[in-house]
Amino acid sequence: MTNHLKFFINGQWVAPAKPATLPVINPATEAAYTEISLGSSADVDRAVAAAKAAFPAFSATPVVQRLALLKRILEIYNERAEDIAQAVSDEMGAPLSWARDAQTWAGRVHLEATITALENFSFESQRGDTRVVSEAIGVAALITPWNWPLNQIVCKVAPAIAAGCTVVLKPSEIAPISGIVFSEIMQAAGTPPGVYNMINGTGPDVGHFMSAHKDVDMVSFTGSTRAGIQVAKTAADTVKRVAQELGGKSPNIVLDDADLETAVRKGVEGCMSNTGQSCDAPTRMLVPRAKMQQACAVAKATAEAIKVGDPRAEDTVLGPVVSELQFNKIQGLIGVGIEEGGTLLTGGLGRPEGLARGYYVRPTVFGNVTRDMTLAREEIFGPVLVIMGYDTEAEAIEIANDTVYGLAAYVQSGDLAHARAVARQLRAGQVNINYPDWDTHAPFGGYKQSGNGREYADWGIHDFLEIKGLVGYGTAA
Repeated sequence: MTNHLKFFINGQWVAPAKPATLPVINPATEAAYTEISLGSSADVDRAVAAAKAAFPAFSATPVVQRLALLKRILEIYNERAEDIAQAVSDEMGAPLSWARDAQTWAGRVHLEATITALENFSFESQRGDTRVVSEAIGVAALITPWNWPLNQIVCKVAPAIAAGCTVVLKPSEIAPISGIVFSEIMQAAGTPPGVYNMINGTGPDVGHFMSAHKDVDMVSFTGSTRAGIQVAKTAADTVKRVAQELGGKSPNIVLDDADLETAVRKGVEGCMSNTGQSCDAPTRMLVPRAKMQQACAVAKATAEAIKVGDPRAEDTVLGPVVSELQFNKIQGLIGVGIEEGGTLLTGGLGRPEGLARGYYVRPTVFGNVTRDMTLAREEIFGPVLVIMGYDTEAEAIEIANDTVYGLAAYVQSGDLAHARAVARQLRAGQVNINYPDWDTHAPFGGYKQSGNGREYADWGIHDFLEIKGLVGYGTAA
């Protein structure tokens, strides 16, 4: 017996208020392998009421108790790691090794980072006679995407719990099973009733009501910029806080003094990882125009060496994209890229050879792309890289910043001081220099239409706190 058709509300697995189901498709087979229930406004009301009732007691718990809860969650998360990986592989089509070593790993390390941050977090400070107190904001509605399901669930749930908030989570209905497993973990960890609640459903039928609900104090949303704008508009009527991590079109500047072959090879691999379904993927590679031909040759060879196929095969590097909708969108954008005159170096339209079923996309690289082309401006969210030329470093920086997005950027150089100087000029929330390791203690979030607020470690905790000034408090303890 599974909990796939249930919601987790007030510490119990419950049936939806109105029966309605949605098949969950395995993108590698294009077939449904299970189904979930879809929620409604009545389910949102019930979950928010549970969270509201639990908030006064939970927000007053000592930090040591919240730490103990997070540590229990981490312990059981590790015990259920293989269940999470299997769920992610089935719902996303992720190769099993990637589901284990990247997707499941991400949830683990963000739990660890939040625990470390909370152990060192100060909720009060003194300014003269004023005591400055940081308090839990209240009931938080958390809406998470399908592309990094555990990463985004943990990056919202863990800091909210650390801050003393109670939450209602809506995972993506496209990849919902890992969210159900996570909810089982929350229950097994002994999370107090009402502190954590989970409802499945669509954006219009559940996400909208969460964003609009009068008893929700904050919405934390990760997804497309289009949907994020709608969430913000809906939330505005009740003047609740909205934190958003939205789209990206991240530039990757390969400076003239970089090791070109290494920089291009790692850039292709970074763009293609997770089948290109990462909002901070380095999708726009900028290279000195004089080195365009060499860069294109390296990129072509790197992309053609990537094995696309069955997620259960040990040698598979890329699985399918998540859905038929995404597949068709990516195919359409590749077609537009060809029509607009980009040089198709490898990949292109259709599935990879030998794969007649599943939402598989050919690893695709375009060279000689100009900034006015659609491929240089729209987020593709698939394994598609564009290579753009520049004549001067100033032009490279200008092209990099010439986007409505500002989530991430990348700089490659053989001279660290040079890379640092360029990094400071890029309008993005996170700039990665020479392909560093993933830092779960660094702030993550965007400029411009990539959103607002920051996630990871203590940065995430701050987003779930209100600030109160106790003026005239005095300096005595």
